[in-house]
Amino acid sequence: MPQAFFRGLIEGVSPWLMPVAHGLEHAREELREVIPDLPEGGLWRRPYEAASVGWHLLHIAGSTDRLFTYAHGQALDERQRAWLELERAGRAELTTERLLATIDQVFDRCLDALRRVSVDDLQTRREVGTAKLPATMFGLLFHAAEHAQRHSGQIVTTVKVLRTSATESQDL
Repeated sequence: MPQAFFRGLIEGVSPWLMPVAHGLEHAREELREVIPDLPEGGLWRRPYEAASVGWHLLHIAGSTDRLFTYAHGQALDERQRAWLELERAGRAELTTERLLATIDQVFDRCLDALRRVSVDDLQTRREVGTAKLPATMFGLLFHAAEHAQRHSGQIVTTVKVLRTSATESQDL
């Protein structure tokens, strides 16, 4: 099957926001494809001191949720702040399945939110975080998708390194 970007429009999403929707779908599909290759016990391993697959999964779920919240002009709630603390800790006692399910829930909510965005609002100014960094709704939505893709790509690489390391240690 071709990548999400090459499968046409997603029902209900404005063509102006299609790159965001496609980016989220691409990241989701990439994760579903590579995670089965994650070696046993590899979720929180940090090869060469790189971030673990588990941390990247935590961060994809949390950062996507936060960026969409800011894009809609809202402040983070207590649940989002607690998730951010999990990310900062660098490790959580969450399973791969729970992390993927959370990403699915976040991405589903984000796609639903995209269906309700008016293109007239895309250049609305927004602020990010306690520092109130300047942004626009469109910039934050786009960043959410590209950020998720960037981290899913890092997961692909980390899984390959872990798989190669596991195979090499079995060959010794």
